[in-house]
Amino acid sequence: MCTRMIWGIRAAAGVVVTAAILAGAAATIDAAQAQTLKAVKERGELVCGVSEGLSGFSAKDAKGEWRGFDVDFCRALAAAIFNDPGKVRFVPLNAEQRFSALQSGNIDILSRNSTWTMAREGELKLIFPAVTYYDGQGFLVRRAMPVQSSLELDGAKVCVQDGTTSAENVVDYFRANSMKLDLVATSSAADAVKAYDTDLCTAFTADVSQLHAERLALAKPDEHVILPDVISKEPLGPAVRQGDDQWALIAKWTQFAMLNAEELGVGSKTIEQALKSEKPAIKRLVGTDGRLGEDIGLSPDWAVHIIRAVGNYGEVFDRNVGTGSKLAIPRGLNHLWTNGGIQYAPPLQ
Repeated sequence: MCTRMIWGIRAAAGVVVTAAILAGAAATIDAAQAQTLKAVKERGELVCGVSEGLSGFSAKDAKGEWRGFDVDFCRALAAAIFNDPGKVRFVPLNAEQRFSALQSGNIDILSRNSTWTMAREGELKLIFPAVTYYDGQGFLVRRAMPVQSSLELDGAKVCVQDGTTSAENVVDYFRANSMKLDLVATSSAADAVKAYDTDLCTAFTADVSQLHAERLALAKPDEHVILPDVISKEPLGPAVRQGDDQWALIAKWTQFAMLNAEELGVGSKTIEQALKSEKPAIKRLVGTDGRLGEDIGLSPDWAVHIIRAVGNYGEVFDRNVGTGSKLAIPRGLNHLWTNGGIQYAPPLQ
C-alpha cells in the first residue's frame, strides 16, 4: 500500500508540514550528501574498482580493454552520468585492497565480485546499494575423484583465497558437518587456483561464478567439475561509501533501471521504439513522463543512456557470463522474479 503526502496538511503531532520547509531541508541534505557525483563530474570520469582479472566479470581482452559483468555495471553508471560509457577508469584490486581503496576515496565505487555482509556495512562503513548477482559458494574438484557431494570431502586439503567470505564459510561448513579440514589459504585467487591445478589441494572453493571462470583457465578444464552443493549465500554487488545518499541512490537505480527494462521488454535493440511508447511504465523508464532522473541528479533520459550503452540486465548477464559467453553459467536465481528467479526491482514511479 502506498500513501501520498498532501502538502500543507497538519501532521498527527500537530506540526504543519509545508512544501517550502521540506524543500529547504532537501536542499540542505543535497548539499551535504552529493559529494561523489560532483567530484566525478568535475573529474570527467568515474573511477571504478574491479578485480585483477576474473573471466566474465572483469578482465582485459586481447586489445587491453576491460570487459565483463562488473565492468558493464560501471559503464552503465558512466552512461547514466555522462551519456558516455567510456568515461570510466578501471582500477584492478585484489581482495585485501578492495575495501580500503573505497574507504580512502581512491575509487568512487567498487564493482568487484564482493559479498554484501553486515560487517562490511557496519564495521567498514560501506553500503551495498543492490544485488547484481545472487551467488553461493561451492567446490571445484577433479572429475576423476569418486566424490559426488562436498559432504564427502572429509579430511580434504582445500585451497581458498584468504581475506574472503569463502575462507570463513569453508571453515564453518566443515565444522558444522563434523569433518576434518586441511585449509590452504593463499593471498590471491591466482595462487589458490595454481596450488589446486598443481595437485597441492584436493579441492578449490570460491563463489560458484568464480569457479566457472577459474575452471576455464586450468590446463585441462574438462577434467574438473563443480560439485552441486552450494554452502552459503553470496549476494554480490557494488559497494560505495556511507554518507553520500545521492551516490548510493544513483548506483542502486542504475541496477534497478536495467532490471525494470528487461521486465518491460526494453533492450538495446528496442530502445528507439520504447521512446515512442504510450505505456506508462515505459514512459517513466525512458523519461518521457516524470522527472525521476532529475530527482537524483541525473538527466530525464538517464535510463535510455544506460540501455543504449550496455543493454538491459538480461543482455548484460547473457553477454558476459550466461549463454552468450564462454562461461555459459545458468541464470538460475538471477532470472527475473517473473521467470522463477529472485531478481526483483522496485517500480520506477
